[in-house]
Amino acid sequence: MNVPTPSATSQLLRTRIGKVCVAIIGSTAAEMIEKANAVVKETPFLEFRLDYLEKPLNALPKLKQFFAENTAATGIATCRRSANGGKFSGSIAAEMEILSKAAGAGFHLVDLELESAEALKKGELQKLRDTGIALIISHHDFSSTKDLDKIYERIAPFQPDFFKIVPTAKMLTDNVTLMRFIERMNENANIIGICMGDAGIISRVLGLRAGSVFTFAAATQGEETGPGQIAARTLIETYRIDQVDAATKVYGVAGNPIKSSLSPVMMNTAFRRETVNAVYLALQATKVSDLLKLVAEIPIQGLSITMPHKQEIMAHLENTDPLSAKIGACNTILRAQDGKLYGFNTDVAGIVGPLEKRISLRGAKALVLGAGGAARAAVFGLRDRGAEVFILNRTSETAQRLARQSGSKTIKKDAVAKTAFDVVINATPIGMAGIKTTPLLDAKDLANTKLVFDLVYNPIETPLIRLARQLNIPFITGVEMFVQQGARQFEIWTGKPAPEEEMLRVVIHALRQQAEAAAAEVPATVKTPAKASKAKKAS
Repeated sequence: MNVPTPSATSQLLRTRIGKVCVAIIGSTAAEMIEKANAVVKETPFLEFRLDYLEKPLNALPKLKQFFAENTAATGIATCRRSANGGKFSGSIAAEMEILSKAAGAGFHLVDLELESAEALKKGELQKLRDTGIALIISHHDFSSTKDLDKIYERIAPFQPDFFKIVPTAKMLTDNVTLMRFIERMNENANIIGICMGDAGIISRVLGLRAGSVFTFAAATQGEETGPGQIAARTLIETYRIDQVDAATKVYGVAGNPIKSSLSPVMMNTAFRRETVNAVYLALQATKVSDLLKLVAEIPIQGLSITMPHKQEIMAHLENTDPLSAKIGACNTILRAQDGKLYGFNTDVAGIVGPLEKRISLRGAKALVLGAGGAARAAVFGLRDRGAEVFILNRTSETAQRLARQSGSKTIKKDAVAKTAFDVVINATPIGMAGIKTTPLLDAKDLANTKLVFDLVYNPIETPLIRLARQLNIPFITGVEMFVQQGARQFEIWTGKPAPEEEMLRVVIHALRQQAEAAAAEVPATVKTPAKASKAKKAS
C-alpha cells in the first residue's frame, strides 16, 4: 500500500489545530462572521463552508479581516460542489479559483473533494499547493460504509496533508470498521475519519481516541452540515471530548428511535459530577445482533436498553436479576469483569417509587396502557405491591398474554370510561417527541381517574399530561420516572450514589430549551413557509 509521509506543513498545523473543528454556515459573509465570532474564543478551529454563499469570492476580503482580527483562529476553506453533497453549483475551475484565493485570505487549509481532484488536469493541483495552503482531500459516502482502503488508495496519489474519509453508518458496527481503519493508518498519515448518520455518533466521539486528527461539529443545533453532526457545545460539554482517552469507559443507551433521548445529557452530567472517567453515547440500534457486536468490539461497559429491545435482549445475557427474569424485560446491562453481560431492571423502581409517594398501591385499581417492556415493568411492579391491574393495548393478544403472566386483567377501550381508576399509566411511546400516533384515550376515558402517570418524558407535557391538566386530574410526568431509573443504573455501573438532583436539573433544563426552540419555530413556519422549507433543506 502506498503510504505517504506527512509533510512538514501538516506536522506544524497539527500543533495549532484543536480536536474540534466548528463548521460555519451562512448565506452572507456577515452572517458567517457573526457565527464565527460567537464560537472562536472557545473553539478557534473553524471550517467556513463557502459553498453556502451565493458569491464565495466576494466574501474573501471580509473573511481575511476576520482572520487578521483573530490571529489564534485556524481556518479551513471548503467549497463543496453539489455533485459531492455540497451547495456549490459552479465548475471545478471556479471551485479551484475560490480555494486558491482562500490562501491569500488567511485560511490555513482547504478541503477539496476527491472527485474534483481526480477531474483536474495535470499541474492544476500543484498551483493550489504553491499558495502554501495545507490540503485536505476528502471523500463522502452518503449511503454506506464500503471498502475504506480503496478510498485511501484513490486519495494517496495526490499526497494530501490530510486524508478525510467520511462514510455513512447504516449499522453501529460501521463505526468499528472506520475506527479500526484509522488505527491501522494513523501512524503514517493524517487521517480525519467520521461516520455520518444517526448511527455514527460513536465515531464522532470516539474517533479521536482511535487516532482521527480532529472531528467536526456544528456551530449550534440546527446548523449541521452533515447527517448526525453534533453541536460543538454538546460535543465539548456533554461528551467531554477533550477528556476521552484510552482509559475512558464507554456506556450508552440503545434503542430505535434514539435521537430524542436525553439519557446522554443526564448520564454524562452524572459522570462529570462524580468524576468518573466515562462517556455515554446514543446508540441507534435497529438490530440487537448489531448492538451486541458493538458491545464486544468497543468494548462497552454498560447499557441502558429502551424500546423496542427490552425483551429481545434477555436471551443474550449471561444472567439477570430476579426482577428482570420475572418481568421478562431488562433495561440495564452491566459488563462484568469476566466480560459477560448481566441484566437488571430499574424501570420498576422508576415507576413504583413516584407512585408510592402519592398513593397506596395495595388494593389500588390501575390501568396500564401498552404491553411492551415498560408496560411489563409497570404491571409486575404494581401487582407486587398488591394493586389490581387492567391492561389496554392495541394488540389484544399481547395484552392477554401479559395479563395471564402477571395475574392481571385486560380491558376493552369502550369499557375504560365506565371504570374508576386510582391511576392510569401510559407505558406506550404515544406522545413521545418525533412519534405521531393517535392517542389511546380521550377526555371521556379519564372521567373517573384520580391520577395520571405518563412514562414518556420528552416532551414534559405530553398530550396525555395536557389532557389531565385540562381535566384538573393530578399527574406525574415521565421525567420523574426517567431520572429515578437512570439514577439506579448509574449506581449499578459505578457503585457510587447517583447525583439525582443534578440529573433532574439538567433534564428539565434540556426539555425547557427544546420546548422554547419548538415554540420559536412555529410562528416563523406559519409566517414564511417557503423560507422555512428552504432553510430546513439547507441544513
